[in-house]
Amino acid sequence: MNYSGVKYCDIANGLGVRTVLFVSGCRNHCEGCFQPETWDFNYGKKFDDRVQDEVLQSLVPDYVKGLTLLGGDPFEPENQKELLPFLKSLKERFDKKDIWAYTGYILDKDLIAGGKCYTEDTKKMLYLIDVLVDGPFILKQKDMMIKFRGSANQRIIDMIQYRRNGQISGLIL
Repeated sequence: MNYSGVKYCDIANGLGVRTVLFVSGCRNHCEGCFQPETWDFNYGKKFDDRVQDEVLQSLVPDYVKGLTLLGGDPFEPENQKELLPFLKSLKERFDKKDIWAYTGYILDKDLIAGGKCYTEDTKKMLYLIDVLVDGPFILKQKDMMIKFRGSANQRIIDMIQYRRNGQISGLIL
């Protein structure tokens, strides 16, 4: 898997101070995407052990609340396969840190068994994520006033609640 960048001490992509990993590869190609260069799976650099260690080290300070996955799209099947072991090691090492993930896919349509991006890794990856922002960016619904989303159709899903009761409930921010 390639990544296009890592942003440290970010406060725009989830609650609190965060490390943000921008993965490469996306098949959604949303009109008005703020990073169309990340559609290319070969864009950027290899997400190797050294980079993974740097990202994990950035989570050590108490003031860092967690990691956010952006893209590209972390739920492209190729990216899931690479991200799953990394997310497992993150949760083993930092059980109090949370993980946010942004995807242009829809949880209850594309990320369920039989869905467009469902793989043998999807359920395990979703289990490690605390907050999922789902849905494609829709330029006509762009709204700069809503928190942590680019367009009004996107949902901020409390994955802990989803795992408990199977119902999608948004976070109150």
